[in-house]
Order: sequence, then structure tokens, then C-alpha cells
Amino acid sequence: MTESYNGWRNYATWRVRLEIFDGVNLRDWGWHKLAPYDLAGALREHVEALLEEESGRPGKAGPSLCLSYALAFLSDVDWREIAESMLAGCETESDEESESCE
Repeated sequence: MTESYNGWRNYATWRVRLEIFDGVNLRDWGWHKLAPYDLAGALREHVEALLEEESGRPGKAGPSLCLSYALAFLSDVDWREIAESMLAGCETESDEESESCE
């Protein structure tokens, strides 16, 4: 059973949102018009690619032990919750006036 953490579904979701996506502007990436489901997938792919790059093993067969633990941690992340929170920031500001969409 997973307990909520700081208002988020769980610790993994809170930590990824805070440490990886805090301050990210969806408009900069052209992702501000994606549907929540599609954005959730894009966010997950981005983080997985980032971890592979940071592990120094991009494209190598089989993940390292550290990478496999990190990917296991990510399996608990509620990507849709993160996507919806980021898109909510886009909805509260008009397209022309907004510089941030976090």
C-alpha cells in the first residue's frame, strides 16, 4: 500500500516532480498542448533517457545495478499526476501572456 506524501500520491511522485520538473516550462519543450496521458508518457521517457545518460550507459545492453534501482523507483511515480499538475499551470495563464507553464 502506498501512502500519500506532501499532497502527492506518493514519495516517488513528489520527489520526481520536485527534483526533476520543478521550474520546467512546458512551453519551452512544446509540450504545453499535449493531453495529460501523452504528457505523462513524454515525461517518463524524458526521465528514463536522463537516467540512462547519467549512468554513462546510453544504449548499452542491460542496465547497471544503479540504473535498475533508479528505474524501479520510477515505477512508483504517478506520471499522470505530474502531467496534470504541470498542465494546470498552463490553464491558469493565457497563451500570449504566459512566460511560465510549470
